[in-house]
Amino acid sequence: MNNKLIVLLLVALATSCTDNYKYADPFIGTDYTGHTFPAASCPLGMVQPGPQTGNYLWKYCSGYNYSDSLILGFAQNRLNGTGVPSLCNILMMPFSDTHGEGYSSVKKDESAAPGFYGVSLPDNGTRVGITCSPRVACYDFDFGGSARNLFINFQNIQMRDRTSTPSMKGAIRSWEGCSADANTLRGHIAASSWVDYDLWYEIVFDQPVKQVDTVCIDPTYVGPAVVLDFGAGKEGLKAKVSISYTSSEGAHINLAEVRGWNFNKVRKSAEKGWRKVFGLIDIDASDSIKTAFYTSLYHLYLQPNIISDLGAPVRYSTFSQWDTFRAADPLRTLLTPDLEADIVNSMIDEAGQRGHLPVWDLCGKDNYCMIANHSVPTVVDACLKGLKGVDAEKAWEAVKASLTTPHQKSDWAIYDKYGYYPFDLVKVESASRTLESCYDDWCAARLAEFLEKDEDREFFDARARNYRNLFDPQTGFFRGKDSSGNWREPFEPYRYSHASHQGGDFTEGNAWHYLWHVLQDPEDLMALLGGKEAFAAKLDTLFGVSVPPEMTGEASDVTGLIGQYAHGNEPCHHVIYLYTLAGQQEKAAELIRKVFAECYLNTPGGLCGNDDCGQMSAWYIWSALGFYPLNPVSGEYVAGEKQVKNYKFRKGVRL
Repeated sequence: MNNKLIVLLLVALATSCTDNYKYADPFIGTDYTGHTFPAASCPLGMVQPGPQTGNYLWKYCSGYNYSDSLILGFAQNRLNGTGVPSLCNILMMPFSDTHGEGYSSVKKDESAAPGFYGVSLPDNGTRVGITCSPRVACYDFDFGGSARNLFINFQNIQMRDRTSTPSMKGAIRSWEGCSADANTLRGHIAASSWVDYDLWYEIVFDQPVKQVDTVCIDPTYVGPAVVLDFGAGKEGLKAKVSISYTSSEGAHINLAEVRGWNFNKVRKSAEKGWRKVFGLIDIDASDSIKTAFYTSLYHLYLQPNIISDLGAPVRYSTFSQWDTFRAADPLRTLLTPDLEADIVNSMIDEAGQRGHLPVWDLCGKDNYCMIANHSVPTVVDACLKGLKGVDAEKAWEAVKASLTTPHQKSDWAIYDKYGYYPFDLVKVESASRTLESCYDDWCAARLAEFLEKDEDREFFDARARNYRNLFDPQTGFFRGKDSSGNWREPFEPYRYSHASHQGGDFTEGNAWHYLWHVLQDPEDLMALLGGKEAFAAKLDTLFGVSVPPEMTGEASDVTGLIGQYAHGNEPCHHVIYLYTLAGQQEKAAELIRKVFAECYLNTPGGLCGNDDCGQMSAWYIWSALGFYPLNPVSGEYVAGEKQVKNYKFRKGVRL
């Protein structure tokens, strides 16, 4: 391929261990649209205990927004950077002699580091420190008065309620709980938020509960709210919360991760885990760049999340594959191949249970939120790169079934009959679903080729070219087409589509964003657009055109705009690097510098879009190193503009 730089990744053993931990800032991305959180966490841990400041609104997908002055309490699990909320189960809030409205308090002296969160709550007369092991949340409560109380809301869950009177009614389908002894609470929560899931918990205190009072927040709630009274005194209180997605026994077993009540020991262990992560790459750069870089690496390893219990076979969930197949999964494949093999095997195991690879997997359940089946490229990439422990034949069975067996948003009979998804038969996202399915087909063809399955390779290679069926040479765009072969009219290339509330033929974007979604064959896309010069000129227009809002409409996910390029949403993430393929790398370099300067700032509002389980952060890491996996399964990397001076990968680190 002319003018493509195939970067050979020379993995070198670093000669010294630098203190990269100090550069990661959990507050970056917690304001504006980043949807990250400052909660305590371990790499890919089951729990992320930390503050909740709001609910219902889109800005509270992680449960926390930096700009809020009040803290409602502390929940045990959450999502990083997603565009839909869920989790945030078991809300706990300490108070002493007084408390704020609804047990909330203003926050003061808030601090966070990977594996730790701390804050003072002056309205409640308390100070809270939080750390965790992978499966156990650990709390250290200090009380400023004589009373020592803890409010717990078992109904709490993060949800998006579009009604005029928001409520958590129905979000908790059932609750069962008991006091196993004076120091221990156990229970089960059946929840519905994005998926239906079951969560078992065990909460243990270092002192006995003296009295339990029930609080009625809403008579329609099935999960109770209680106030635990630990009696008068100046002594602090410690608590451990373990959860399990499998059983009460699992929650009890998971408590064994944290023995005793040494809070600082647990914090040091969490810190040690993160130091291993930050030791995966050493960079030579300014402190400002190091902060952006290691915070991005921190975000990359917040999710997926382990959902298997202590001692059980390893199993992961929280697969935001529409986002992470592009850069996040390929980066983990490079940095921690043993861990990525476990993630991929979890996907393959899920396919064995439900008949297809995960689309968007949460708590071991599929919410089918997004389109196509982008676990396929992640699984194929793992096979082609030879990740140990991944059975390529078993992977092939999962890949083929996912792309031939109908399931939600995968209507293969329609797709194969027409060679595209007609918009009169597939009412929303028909063009995007076609284009993105083509990439999955190309990936499947590469695995078939690797396994010498010639007939399957021919079938999927042919389907991978279906994007041509939606290209309109008159307008120079991919467009929606009906089952009779008619284009959708009128054609509005700037109009945003969003399946959840706007409909349309595209996914969280418009025709300009999806024009470039031929990851598997950019040379053919250049040919369709009239050659390299015409292709580059079209890119110039993309980055230069400005139109009034009435021509685009509103889509909350379309942010970080440079012209019509939207860095805040994933379909655009590879587009800048197409300049390099067109022989104009200097333009790619200029735009990458612009994205660095405008879309990745070391502030709470510094991310220009949802971090989406580490994808935004992965783009930054690749790009700061100077290249990007434009087609992540090809094994090739396209040059851009290096931000760091030098870097070294550390070999053989196991998390």
